[in-house]
Amino acid sequence: MDADVLKPVDILLVEDNPGDARLTREALKDSKIRNNLWVVEDGVEAMDFVRRTGKHTEAPRPDLILLDLNLPRKSGREVLAEIKADEDLKSIPVVVLTISKADEDICRAYKLHANCYVTKPLDFNQFLTITKSIEDFWLTIVRLPPKTGC
Repeated sequence: MDADVLKPVDILLVEDNPGDARLTREALKDSKIRNNLWVVEDGVEAMDFVRRTGKHTEAPRPDLILLDLNLPRKSGREVLAEIKADEDLKSIPVVVLTISKADEDICRAYKLHANCYVTKPLDFNQFLTITKSIEDFWLTIVRLPPKTGC
């Protein structure tokens, strides 16, 4: 059996809304795939996490990033642009998970090389369904890049 199958998947959630972070944690808690969910609340901390700087020097390289667009200190758009412009980070899949349904935000996210764009529903059960769908696709169907990057 492949040793990577036994290792948990590291997911970085970049979310400033504690309620949405809690819902995401709950939805992933009963995941079919073992995972570690790491949560940061703003864009500056997200970049520290992925670059392993500041208080995040021991942070794992995320296998998947769930990124809100509307963040304090540094927007999700800026975070996405920085990650996708960095040779060492750009292979990490980034799922934009945000409240915005604006075509401008959707187009801009894809131009910045988001791997997908998902609009958060306001309904609790729909939010859980969306999170489970992300989990099913990204953690079960998709083959993620190696921890060492590509």
